[in-house]
Amino acid sequence: MKSPSFFLRILLFVGLWLTLTSFSTAARFSTVVIDAGHGGKDKGALWGGIRESTLNLKVAKELEGRLKKRGIRTVMTRRSDVFISLRSRANVANRYRDAVFVSIHFNASHNRGIKGTETYYWGNQGRILAGAIQRRLPARLKTSNRGIHRRGLAVLLHTRCPAVLVECGFMSNSRERGRCATAWYQQTAAGAIYDALMAYR
Repeated sequence: MKSPSFFLRILLFVGLWLTLTSFSTAARFSTVVIDAGHGGKDKGALWGGIRESTLNLKVAKELEGRLKKRGIRTVMTRRSDVFISLRSRANVANRYRDAVFVSIHFNASHNRGIKGTETYYWGNQGRILAGAIQRRLPARLKTSNRGIHRRGLAVLLHTRCPAVLVECGFMSNSRERGRCATAWYQQTAAGAIYDALMAYR
């Protein structure tokens, strides 16, 4: 007869396997819904003649290109300078099973000295993805890491799949705004978000 410790080890192994399997399944996705924040009549932040909505779309398109090269289906909430309501953006994501939602933004503050990136989430899976993004984004952009934050933003609250909102830099900081406007900064931000999605997956 096997000892009690033998059966205990079997139970522990099975429990660990089930935990890892369920976590892996929860993190799988087949579609990335990319939301370029603002657009149309909603310019977002506007500093130094640069519109946030324009920067958002540039990063979103760069991220889309990288995901497509990997063979991952992408859905854009907008591809041009048009206005889309917050609820409509969430509704786009809710049409797809096994999806994740990434909303791209740039930040602004009355304190023009603030710089850096931060990522917002709502649900637990969103928290995991937000952490993966923040482990990469500020280091690669060589800016401050402002962390991850649980926030009941409309596009996160109304999205049923894992969802994050990424603030890629502060337009109100003149030096960071100049960097945000460069192709290098936009491509690096998209690359960091892409790598975080692959790690999360």
